[in-house]
Amino acid sequence: MAQRTVSLGGLAGLALLGALLSLSPAESQPPPLPKCNLQGMWVNDLGSRMFIGPLNAAGQFSGYYLAAVSAAPDAAIRESPLHGTQHPNPPRAQPTFGFSVNWSFYDSTTVFVGQCFLDENGDEFLEATWLLREEVATHADNWKATRVGQNVYVRVR
Repeated sequence: MAQRTVSLGGLAGLALLGALLSLSPAESQPPPLPKCNLQGMWVNDLGSRMFIGPLNAAGQFSGYYLAAVSAAPDAAIRESPLHGTQHPNPPRAQPTFGFSVNWSFYDSTTVFVGQCFLDENGDEFLEATWLLREEVATHADNWKATRVGQNVYVRVR
């Protein structure tokens, strides 16, 4: 009858395998990724600032926007309300969002769509594309009524 021998290295390997198999699923999974949080104060590359309030259970939020620039002639720029939404369920690590701003100092509305990202240091930033619709006097002027642009926002600390 043949005799089987097990080396100490083999026993150590079996012990390691047993330890790995005994880990609960929570212990064997990597830690959760940090998540972007839209709530707070943000500033873009032009100096415009916005505040986004807390999300409700449906993922809706409100806040205000203070533009640093305007196409409005001689407009006294004032804070303007914003209202938006992001996908609340399941919570996303880097959520997409959308919001609109009805400018309180000019007859125009802007809609923003974007995504919250985390950079390699874990700092949040928002990439957003916007469409601004300006009121025009006639249908013949419709061609010049909509502008499009992009901005990057960073959190104000």
